[in-house]
Amino acid sequence: MAQIINLRTVKKQAARAAARTKGDENAAKHGQTKAERDLQKARAEQAARSLDAHLRQDLKDGD
Repeated sequence: MAQIINLRTVKKQAARAAARTKGDENAAKHGQTKAERDLQKARAEQAARSLDAHLRQDLKDGD
């Protein structure tokens, strides 16, 4: 006998696969998540503050 297939389940699986594919394409197209961008920005600001804190005072004034 043939295997019984629930068409509703097959349609849902196909829709999930399509949504997953579209999501992967969007992730590749738009790059980083907001959390990753915020983390990268915070690390850059911290590095800049650390560098400024280690500069000698006479070099900060530009003389």
